Formats: sequence, structure tokens, C-alpha cells
Amino acid sequence: MSAVGALVGCLAGIGVWLILLGVPWHRDPSLEQRLTPYLRGARLPGTDAQAISDMPGSVPHELAQFLLTTASGWAGRVSGGTASAERRIAQLGSGFSLEQFRAQQVIAGVAGAGLGAAVAALIAARNGLSLVSLVGMVLIGALLGVLGRDQLLTWQVRRREERILTEFPAVAEILALAVGAGEGPLGALDRVARTSRGELAAEIARTLADARTGSSLTDALNQLAARTSIPSLARFVDGIVIAIERGTPLADVLRAQAQDVRELTKRRLMESGGRREIAAMVPVVFLILPVTVLFALFPGLAVLEITV
Repeated sequence: MSAVGALVGCLAGIGVWLILLGVPWHRDPSLEQRLTPYLRGARLPGTDAQAISDMPGSVPHELAQFLLTTASGWAGRVSGGTASAERRIAQLGSGFSLEQFRAQQVIAGVAGAGLGAAVAALIAARNGLSLVSLVGMVLIGALLGVLGRDQLLTWQVRRREERILTEFPAVAEILALAVGAGEGPLGALDRVARTSRGELAAEIARTLADARTGSSLTDALNQLAARTSIPSLARFVDGIVIAIERGTPLADVLRAQAQDVRELTKRRLMESGGRREIAAMVPVVFLILPVTVLFALFPGLAVLEITV
């Protein structure tokens, strides 16, 4: 009964808070709302779709905006701050903004809180549960939802970098062949962007777009290295930038870089094979070997028991 009474009290407090938010002195009109009566013949951009939600009496809109802003700030503080999220969003290259990511974190937190409340309700129906435990499970569910979305972003960035590294040797070879055939750096990058598909080709296309909209080619390439944060790709870009700035033969530099990329790919395959070999030893050591030892020792133990 105490939990039910506390829940009713919380609902009553939320209702009183909503009533207080709806009183006139808490609804200061914006500049657009003050100018609208004097501009009845004009059509302000974006006012048609939000004519109802932006009215001074639209308490649900104000409440939703306030709750979303507060929850987004809390999600940002919990998951490591704004700088880390912006860096990973730039590395992901998906085109969605930080605000959209925070909104997804809030939705994941609400889903986690709902799941925590459902689990708490099941536990309370069987064994009983205190109000503190109920609130704690809801908060833990919300926290796990927010952090889970943050970890999902990290996993997406890692998977994209793995795909870029997989595409990297072929792209480096195409660039070396194109430059060796007589094309310039911009033409070689354009050929790779037109003939290739994948994450690295998309990044090269973005680099070309930056170079064609006012940035120099070296600045665009440096931005490419900063966005991806892959050491091997950063060294490759640095080699191209140095060759362009100093006027050294670009074809020789690209061929040397392509050779380094091939060696890096071989080394990564060997490292991956070593890790998989160690992982394959786990079932042998912890499953097959104990069973083998048991089969080897069981007849002797049985004979000792019979003798005794």
C-alpha cells in the first residue's frame, strides 16, 4: 500500500506542476508570436506547421521541449560529454547531428526505464518490492539504455573503420595506378570516387566535394585523416600531402604507400590468425582436455575402489 500511495502522490505532484506551468505568467511570448498579429498577410517560414504547437497556451509543447532538453543534457553528462560524441559522429559519417543522437539516447533511456519498471512490477507481484528498489530499477534501466546507445555508436564507428581498412589496399593500388598513368592527384581521387564503392570511396568523394567548394586539396586531405582517425590512412594521406607540397614524384610515393598498405594487411591477417588460434585453444583446454583426463583416470580410480 505504501508504494501505491507514493505513486499516487507523485502523479498528483506532476499534475500540480503542469497546472503551474500553464498559468499566464509562465508563458512569455516569443518575438515571432508578438509580430504575428501585425503580419497577418505574410507567411513566415515554418509557422504553418507549428501554428498550434507554438501558441502561448500550448503547454504540452513547452513541457515536451523542456523535458527533452533536460534529458538530453543528462544523457550527455552520463555518456562522456559532447566532444566525444561529436568526434564519433564525425567518424561514423552518417550525416545525423548531435541533437538527433541525444534524442536517440533519450528514447533508449525511456525504453530502458520502461523495461526496468516492467521487471520491477513482475518482482513486486511475486515477492513484493519497496519503493526505493522500484525507483532504483527504473533509474538503472534508463542508465543502461543511454549507455547502451552510446556503446552502439562506438561499435558502429569501429565496424566502419574495419570496413575502411578492408577497402584501403585496393583504393591505394588504384590511386597508384592512376597517378602512374599520368593523372593528377585530383583526377586520381575523382576516378577512385567514381569507380569504387564503400566507406573509403564515400570519404574520398566528400574530400573532393570539400576541395571543389573552396578548400585546398591538402586541407581537404588533412580533414579526411582527421575524420577517420586511422593511423595507416593518416600516414597515407600525409605522404600524399607532402608529395604535393614539395613537388616530389607522386607516383613513387603512392607505390611506396601501397606497398606499406599491403604489408599492413598481411600483418593484420597474421595477428588475426594468432588471436583466432588462441581462441580456438579455449574449448580444447577447458572442455576436451578435462574430459580426456577424466576418461584416463576413471578406470584406475574404479580399480582402486574395487581393491579397497
